[in-house]
Formats: sequence, C-alpha cells, structure tokens
Amino acid sequence: MAERSILLAGEPVLREKAKKVKSFGPSLEALITDMLDTMHEADGLGLAAPQIGVPLRVIVIEMPPEKDEEGNEIEPGRLYVYCNPEIIEASGEEEDDEGCLSVPGYVGTVKRAVRITVKGQDVRGRRIRTKAERLLARAFQHEIDHLNGILFIDRVDSPEKLRRVGPKEEKEEQITI
Repeated sequence: MAERSILLAGEPVLREKAKKVKSFGPSLEALITDMLDTMHEADGLGLAAPQIGVPLRVIVIEMPPEKDEEGNEIEPGRLYVYCNPEIIEASGEEEDDEGCLSVPGYVGTVKRAVRITVKGQDVRGRRIRTKAERLLARAFQHEIDHLNGILFIDRVDSPEKLRRVGPKEEKEEQITI
C-alpha cells in the first residue's frame, strides 16, 4: 500500500492510550500493510499504530532471520501482527539497549522481562497467543508500551543510560524497535 510518516516524540498521540480494535476488515488490513511498509522503509523491528498517527491497539513486529557463524540462514524471520495485545505472563529481567523509530538518534538501556506471554487478536479477530524470549519479548514490551502512551525513554532510569548515536550505529546494532 503506502509508507506513512513516523511521528516523533512530542506528538500528543504518542502519549495517549490507544483505543481497542473493534472492527476487523479491509480498513484494518490496509492499516497493517501501511505499517509494515513504513517499518520496512525505516529499517525497524517493530511499529505501533500510534507511531503513524492512528490511535488503535495494533502492533507489527518482524524478527530477522537467525544465522549461523558463517552467515547462513538457519531459521527464517517471523512476522507478528497483533491487535489488542496484552502481556499475561512475564518473568526474568535484563537490561539492554533499545532505540525507537519515534526517538531517532538516541539509544537507552532499559530493563525488560526476559520471557513473556502475549495474547491478542489477529487481523481477522481470532484469538492468538505467543510465548516470547529475549529480543522478541523486548520488542513486544516496547510496542505494547506505545499503545499505552509510554516511550522507551520513560523507562531509562538514569540520564547516563541514554546516549546519542548516529544512524550508522543504530542500524549496525539493529536496536531500533
């Protein structure tokens, strides 16, 4: 479909709680297609609908393929599309760096659960559930935060854990969620 503009920190919709998806159909499918196009164009790992100005509880996450030491793909990437996602279980805790398409040029160290279970609905309204660990768990938590008006910079617990980076460093580390 079409790439949309990604809103930057400071836009009011990024600080609002998104509305529950109640209507599943062609307009939702078009929104998700636009979100995926926008995320791919920005080289992101995930995107929430409020980041493109749509205050609905919709997220997309695409995990990169896993590769072995020689760079051969050992597991394909995986796409997750969730409407009305909720974290129903969380365990463990780790600190790691995160970036955000709505806060370009900054990376921060954020504590997140290591393992989570997420439930929600797919594009047709059917119930779905995912158990996630490490990077995928972090991406789900980051995107669900967007649906609640929370940015990763709100979770950085001290100023020295937030740093400015150039676009090359962001892309090399693949930390922009």
